[in-house]
This record gives sequence, structure tokens and C-alpha cells, in this order.
Amino acid sequence: MEETLRNPSSLAAPLIFFFVFALQLFSTFVERLKKRGSRNTVQTQLRQEIKKILKEASSFSTPSTFAQAAKLKRMATSKEKELAKIQELENKENKGSYDRVLTALGIVKVLAYLGLSWWFWGVPVATVSQQLLQPFEKFFFITLLQGKCCHGELEDLFPALFWLG
Repeated sequence: MEETLRNPSSLAAPLIFFFVFALQLFSTFVERLKKRGSRNTVQTQLRQEIKKILKEASSFSTPSTFAQAAKLKRMATSKEKELAKIQELENKENKGSYDRVLTALGIVKVLAYLGLSWWFWGVPVATVSQQLLQPFEKFFFITLLQGKCCHGELEDLFPALFWLG
């Protein structure tokens, strides 16, 4: 713990993880809000009225009440059209605001990733011990990357790859 407090780069990996996680969580939240849409009282009231009218219309099943059932069905259809118009207007209004938020969030993400890359370029963000990499030595060509074959040329080019604890 004391070593972690003295070496600020050891806190870099968790901080980067939580920052990127927060960005992803926020963008997912905004996209879900966009898909769900808003639920206002006028829309819910219209839906309830439509259900009530259709239920009442289905109760009229005799030939003598056919005209009354048809009238109720036409009324339900007109209310459904009214509901569709209200939803369409709200979708147009909300789509623009959600699109602006998502575009701004995308720009923030790109700038944040570029900034993090620039800030931590050449600084080891995480360390891996040699014992963990030893079973994969042949697969990842670790001996080549450690500069044993290239006399330190790769170490000069990629210092972050050679930070093995």
C-alpha cells in the first residue's frame, strides 16, 4: 500500500479503468433513454382510453349492437392516430437533443482516449511479473522483446513493453 501511494503510475490503471467505465456507462444510459422515449401523462391517459374503448367495443357482439361497436372502434382508431401524432412530435424533439448529447459524448470519448494515450505514452500503466509470462515466452517471443536478440534496440523504441517487475 505504501508503495502504491509513492508511485502515482501504479494508480494509473484503476483510474483509467474507472474513467473509461464511467464514459461507457454514461453513453449506454443516454442510448437507453433515447430508445425508451418519454412517458408523459397524456400518452398514458390516451392508451388507457383506447384500451377501455376497445374492451367496451368487444363486449358488443350481437347484430343489434354492431353499429355501436363499429362507432367505438372508429373512436379508438382516431385516438390511436392522435397518440401516434403525439409520439411522433416528441420523437422529433427528443431525437435532436439525444443526438447532440451522443455526438458530444463521442467527441469527449475520443479526446479522452487521445489524452490518456498521450499522457501515459512511455509510462508503464500496469506491470506483469516474469513468472506470469514465462509459460507464454515462446508464444509471445518475450525473449526477442526483452532485447536479448536485438541488443536493446526494441527497448529504446518501446519502453512500456519492457517494464517487467
